[in-house]
Amino acid sequence: MASDDVSNQLRRIRNIGIIAHIDAGKTTTTERILYYTGEIHRMGDVDKGNTTTDYQVEERERGITIFAAAITCKWKDVAGNPITINLIDTPGHVDFTAEVERSLRVLDGAVVIFSGVEGVEAQSETVGRQAGKYHVPRICFVNKMDRIGAEFERVFEEIRDRLDGHPIPIQIPIGAGPEGSMGEFQGLIDLIEMKALFFETADLGSTFTVREIPDELRLDAEAWRETMLNSLSEFDEAFAEQFMAHLDGAELTSEMIHQALRRATLTGGAQPVLCGSSFKYVGVQRLLDAVAAYLPSPLDMPPIDGIHPKKGTEQVRKPDPGEPFCGLVFKITSDAHGDLSFVRVYSGVLKAGTRPLNPGREEKENCSRLYHIQADDRVQIPEALTGDIVGVVGLKKAVTGDTLCDASHPILLERIEFPETVISMSIEPVSSADKGKLSDTLNSLAREDPTFAFKVNEETGQTIISGMGELHLEILKNRMTRDFKLKVHVGRPRVSYRETVKKAVKRVEGTCIRQTGGTGLYAKIKIDVEPEVQPKGAPTVHFVNKLKGGVIPNEYIPAIEAGIREEAKSGGKTGYPLVDLKVTLVDGDAHDVDSSDLAFRFAASDALRNAIEEAGPVLLEPIMRLEVVTPDDYLGNITADLASRRALIERTSTRGKLMVIDARAPLKEMFGYSTAVRSLSQGRASYTMEPLEYAAAPESMLEALTG
Repeated sequence: MASDDVSNQLRRIRNIGIIAHIDAGKTTTTERILYYTGEIHRMGDVDKGNTTTDYQVEERERGITIFAAAITCKWKDVAGNPITINLIDTPGHVDFTAEVERSLRVLDGAVVIFSGVEGVEAQSETVGRQAGKYHVPRICFVNKMDRIGAEFERVFEEIRDRLDGHPIPIQIPIGAGPEGSMGEFQGLIDLIEMKALFFETADLGSTFTVREIPDELRLDAEAWRETMLNSLSEFDEAFAEQFMAHLDGAELTSEMIHQALRRATLTGGAQPVLCGSSFKYVGVQRLLDAVAAYLPSPLDMPPIDGIHPKKGTEQVRKPDPGEPFCGLVFKITSDAHGDLSFVRVYSGVLKAGTRPLNPGREEKENCSRLYHIQADDRVQIPEALTGDIVGVVGLKKAVTGDTLCDASHPILLERIEFPETVISMSIEPVSSADKGKLSDTLNSLAREDPTFAFKVNEETGQTIISGMGELHLEILKNRMTRDFKLKVHVGRPRVSYRETVKKAVKRVEGTCIRQTGGTGLYAKIKIDVEPEVQPKGAPTVHFVNKLKGGVIPNEYIPAIEAGIREEAKSGGKTGYPLVDLKVTLVDGDAHDVDSSDLAFRFAASDALRNAIEEAGPVLLEPIMRLEVVTPDDYLGNITADLASRRALIERTSTRGKLMVIDARAPLKEMFGYSTAVRSLSQGRASYTMEPLEYAAAPESMLEALTG
């Protein structure tokens, strides 16, 4: 077990992520955190392109976060104990949702930021689902309370209703409201201490004064405090008893409330809600206090589960430096110095110069050097302990999601799931000199980005790259030219379709019979094929063996399954991959001499091709979840345009003085929509879009692709 000193060290670590919809203020908040913790001495500005965590050229030019950036800073909790915060600033744009996915997989807690004006937006829901999937405890920060139209109460209600959350208010704003109805935003009311906090903008918010709550706000503050106490009682039995005793006259201390908030947050049952304005330097220090007080340390997290790579038995690692080493590679970046792999250490100690096992690839990896990462800077360290997030140089085979562990105590952790690509385009080198370089560049980018893929069309020789959206592919293309000095031509973006079947078919035969004078090839199989939607994360084809009587020797069954999967992957009638199929092996025939794995692979491919022809193919197209925010004046124009794009409008709601349209639309019809929506609204509407599902496309599209 960990010694008391090590336990105290672990107890004072917070591995957190900053997550939000685009433009909610993540990077500005991160910049303020780094300033108040003393990591930087001058705050950068997103608009000026000089922030610490947005250090890539593309990020600074566009003013958005594209790559998750890690940085470490120090803070002191309210008791004066030093707290180490390993912080990851994540992107808000949906095209880079993989950066959020892999960050949340390894983080212990998160700060979810909302704009006080826009409230809960489309990507807010997405990151909320991602955090829920990995059971990440979180606190909420309602930002931009200085803006006209900011409404704390509306955003609070949206967190509860749209995110199915359980928010608990611990602060309310002073002087913020719709159209500035309560006057200029001035500060916060602390509902736990029942004090008013006024921040000094002259020293960039570094200090604030604590005063009594103004008389005109006391009733409002008392009502919100009652909401806080009642909500907290619902989630914590111990606090409910203390609260009931308080109603009978017993003292209810601030410490009791803080302890109950921590317990409720750690279970994931509730989310403390704070507010402020990062741009105006209000509330960020109190947000840091909340990170220290309520979000978990590595010791608060449950042991990590995995399996033995060979035996398949369950393995468990506690967050303890005395346990065997175990870590997860969750991000890889490529630069002029080579690959840098980000590793979360779950147990044990990782030392520089050691060779841990990569059990998924059955190879040892060389961890030549270890670094603590400070955005684009590195600080070399001799070892990394449980709870650390570090950069590793020297890994050759590992990709995102791979496990590293002690070779004598192997464990394989659950991999990270990423969404499928929905958009693709052709790419070719400008000159023959760039031809060999293209393959190396694409391999490097694919290793770095798990939502980027490429393949060579064997018939045309064309290289096709695929990604999560137009912006994603554009930035990858720019990286090829800027970072890898590669000159390329790219085609127009196009949709990544899928195929399935219309109906079930029975006992479809596939054969491979070739006699060549010597040993030939002989295999016959019969399969049933039917449409069957597969669960997310499962293989796209469900293979079932229902052979009876040993008509085909068991050693050939894996070859048959492999043949089915290879054929499904290479594409149906249109050349796009086959998905959502159940293939059942029901009969077949083998020859004592001529049957082989190769023969049964060929027969399986033949059977599936025949089955698709008989069952009739169905083209599936990616459907996007769309949210358009527009002034009421342009609502008619935008809804009419969406109807022409085959969009289905699910609901229309209001957000302050703006209208919000929630719809689902085929990706094919949404190319160039950013230009269209600006034109329809004189530049005043905005939209966000993310992949939702695959659905059957009109038959005319299938005919056009196969015609």
